[in-house]
Amino acid sequence: MPVRSGASILAFLLLALMFLLAGGAALRESVAIDEVAHIGAGVSYLQKLDLRYNEEHPPLAKVLAALPLAIRGTHADYSGAIWNNSREFFPAFLGEWVFGEYVLTRWNSPQSTLAWARLPMLLLTIALGWLVFAIARRIGGDWGGLLSLAVYASTPVFLVFGPLVLTDIAITFFSLLALWALAGMWDTPGRRNTVLMALALAGAILTKFTAAILFLAFVAVALSTRWRPLAGQPAGKAEARQWRRLRWRAMRKATWWAALIVYAVYFLLSCNQPMDIPGLAGHGPLAALLGRLLMPPWLFLRGLALMVLSGNRPTFILGHAYPHGIWFYFPVLFVLKSTPGFLGLLAAALSVAWIAKRSGWPSVIPAGCATLWRVLWVSLVVFAGICVLGHFNVSIRHFTIPLALSTLLLAPLPLLLGRFRTAAPKLAWASGALVALAAASCLVTAVRAYPYYFPYINPLGSRHPSYWLVNDSNLDWNQALPEVERFARQRGLKDVPLDIYGFSDNTAYVPQSRLWDCQAPAAADASLWAVVSANMILDGHNCIWLMQYPHEPLAGGSMVAVHLPAEIPPAGAPGGPPPIEARRLFLGFPFEMRQMFQGLVRRPEDIPKVYADMRAEWEKQMQAKRKK
Repeated sequence: MPVRSGASILAFLLLALMFLLAGGAALRESVAIDEVAHIGAGVSYLQKLDLRYNEEHPPLAKVLAALPLAIRGTHADYSGAIWNNSREFFPAFLGEWVFGEYVLTRWNSPQSTLAWARLPMLLLTIALGWLVFAIARRIGGDWGGLLSLAVYASTPVFLVFGPLVLTDIAITFFSLLALWALAGMWDTPGRRNTVLMALALAGAILTKFTAAILFLAFVAVALSTRWRPLAGQPAGKAEARQWRRLRWRAMRKATWWAALIVYAVYFLLSCNQPMDIPGLAGHGPLAALLGRLLMPPWLFLRGLALMVLSGNRPTFILGHAYPHGIWFYFPVLFVLKSTPGFLGLLAAALSVAWIAKRSGWPSVIPAGCATLWRVLWVSLVVFAGICVLGHFNVSIRHFTIPLALSTLLLAPLPLLLGRFRTAAPKLAWASGALVALAAASCLVTAVRAYPYYFPYINPLGSRHPSYWLVNDSNLDWNQALPEVERFARQRGLKDVPLDIYGFSDNTAYVPQSRLWDCQAPAAADASLWAVVSANMILDGHNCIWLMQYPHEPLAGGSMVAVHLPAEIPPAGAPGGPPPIEARRLFLGFPFEMRQMFQGLVRRPEDIPKVYADMRAEWEKQMQAKRKK
């Protein structure tokens, strides 16, 4: 069997293992928080050609997830209160969660709807794996490609978020594709490479607004050619200037073509959406026509503005809450949530590369891949740097592009170790064996962690409970409700106080449950088994008091079942819940969002009233801040 064919077969087997692990885990989970809005929105995009829901994210990932749902005829009611009360931007921001809840749990079967919506995302995750393999094989040969793929396919972050209806894996796929296309266009700025670049760039822009970081990476790559010229780059100033002009011209063309594709997609998917551009609505047919033509940029810029306004959020890590993002958030998450084998391989690759540099070894990167290698490591610096310096510190899922690029740093390692064969054959053999063992350990870790990839923390964090180390979707994202239902059924529980990290209807998955605040238990809760999200123990709520009573981890530690005492001590007393002044509200909001959204699920006709109340409360708080 030819070597390259054998490598392709091994790559296929690795991706098949990833499909089973990620897909199997996803089938055991309830809908995660953001999926509620994304799935409902995607269905409405295809069925109504109306983008009113979830404008804060571009539509492509949601459309991909909704394709099998639309083909299967997933039901949604477009004549009721939810849809009709969501015509305006801010009411639609409330309505998208209620609409998604109904699509998932009221109008259709929760299990089959969620499974079909996640299937395209799982296939996209596998496609990203093949892309990692293809790029790594070009850089480091067959063994380099397999090494990078083995790490990618066993990384818990990709296993857990890959099948979910989110934008993170999709933006990683299109960004990596755009970077590969950029390298080809930089080498040969012809029409074919420019078109490929335009398509990849359009896919990224249609997936997530942070695709703008790609342009910073492009600029950084171009500037790097002044500091360190690429092979074949003209030495003379005039020739080098012309050489760069050709590439910048190709980049401008690709950007314009990508913009046209983005415009066309937004125009198509919004053609039935009520036109609400100020000054154009209700002013005659010409104004209506102009407004319809301007709707795509209006929707895009409005969503982008909302993303920018929400870009600085409070965060929690290593037992401390911060009012804003912190620089060490993603480095700590990267270390804690990567497999030990991946961290060891990364350290080995960097060490061997440093030795090769100090020893004056010629580069192992093939001559035809020098530009691609430059694009990859420069882009890694740009994306990782922005993640570290930015203030959007919410989840490791926002670090997936640097993670994917980091796996590609491993591709040259087998070729670098091959340089030892002549000078130190025994060292080369031992090093190769250690690399193989480290790669195998990544796969073993992934299999052993199945199916609980959400709360995965490597042994470096074993000295502290996971709820002290991380929060949000790094630990629990409301996906563990089937585990709660199994726990309640096995113990014959009829009343389960449930403190969830989310605001969807928990009774859809746990009929025995009721929404509960672990900071304010009632006397009637005594002696019951209560279940609390691990995120609520220190971050979302202040419920560390529960950990002194008998408790059991559920779903690998995402949630905790606690046997409450026969008599619950008063608030503030030893062994009791915190006093009122020490309580926290979910996500730091000034009101209880969970009760509000569950109320809207029961009475969607209240959306206008709830929005008016929220607006009044917001204005009241702003006035209070001005007085201070």
